[in-house]
Amino acid sequence: MVNIAVLGFGVVGSGVAEVIAMNEKQLAAHLGEPIRVKKILDIRDFENNPFSELMTKNADDVFLDPEISVVAETIGGAQIAYEFTKRALSAGKSVVTSNKELVAKHGVELMQLALSNHCTYLFEASVGGGIPIIRPLHRCLAANRISKVAGIINGTTNYILTQMSEIGTDFADALREAQQKGYAEQNPTADIEGHDARRKIAILASIILNGAYVDNTVIHTEGISSVTQEDIAYAKRLDSKIKLLAIFRHPEKARNSAIVAPHIISRQDPLSVADGVFNAIAVRGNAIGDVMFYGQGAGKMATASAVVGDILDAALHHDRSAHITPWYNAEEPVLYDHSDSFVKALIRVKPSVTDRRIESVFPGVLYERVDGVVDGEVGFILGTDRSMNEKTLLSGTAELGDLFISRIRIY
Repeated sequence: MVNIAVLGFGVVGSGVAEVIAMNEKQLAAHLGEPIRVKKILDIRDFENNPFSELMTKNADDVFLDPEISVVAETIGGAQIAYEFTKRALSAGKSVVTSNKELVAKHGVELMQLALSNHCTYLFEASVGGGIPIIRPLHRCLAANRISKVAGIINGTTNYILTQMSEIGTDFADALREAQQKGYAEQNPTADIEGHDARRKIAILASIILNGAYVDNTVIHTEGISSVTQEDIAYAKRLDSKIKLLAIFRHPEKARNSAIVAPHIISRQDPLSVADGVFNAIAVRGNAIGDVMFYGQGAGKMATASAVVGDILDAALHHDRSAHITPWYNAEEPVLYDHSDSFVKALIRVKPSVTDRRIESVFPGVLYERVDGVVDGEVGFILGTDRSMNEKTLLSGTAELGDLFISRIRIY
């Protein structure tokens, strides 16, 4: 019998308990022995709940119980979840989590702590919800040198952008609708400003770099609050969509780079298939080529599915060292200055801007003109041959002054 505890009985925590109860026989067949939830820790009362008899408000009931070998942390945040995770790992109990904030901020410390206590720290559900991506990167694609991963990895922003594109809703109304449907928090900052996606791409990058920790706070990040219907009109003219993309590039003969920002992406690109709250993650390896992972990036049962998968893995590796390569702080920076990276972008400007003016402020940059999309302005696609970097884009648009309206990158 494998006994586990669940910390936090919110959306994901209750889903974990339900998945284990629902698929009890199948889980036992995978593991070779039964698995059960022994304790659920939460400070709230849950009356008339089928798991009420398992509830406790006393953390000692979890951390001092020698029969509990795996703990599912579903509290969220990086405060009490951090303290509880450290306490569990220090007691030799493996911890699994969907908490991308905690992993992105304290992953190095927690994985090293698991290693020293012969247990494991797993976080498949922290990126992509129910989509398997962390284990495939670490195991299934281990024979490859991964050169790029790019993804739509935030369901809230993807839903908002889909509504803006398909229905014609403006940003404020689309956000309000997402909140009403439970897709967005009442304080949606982490989602709409790209912080959530930034944490997730940092986690994936750290795995691709074989444990060299990527600090998410140094990744250039832009949200979607500035995306307008005019931007979407240009994307449609280009047979494209606008998506918040998180991209990590790991070229063989150049330095690593990462960015989270809205991008125009062709409808012919496989990533563009992800609409609504769905996620999609594309990975490029030097042996396998291009592969894509697609599915529900959030939601109670989808995320719980990934958490329970990690519970099984942790139980199978009981009393062993962590089997995800522990992260470490590299001596040299692992990401280079964002301003040096090449970029292709669409800029919107006043109609008085001529081709000659574009050539003067973006010297040596190849471009294409896009007319007749929005009255009172014109568009230019810049850097069609990787002839422009971010520094040139920034300086050129600044030089245009009041003639410049907006810019959006092209994937």
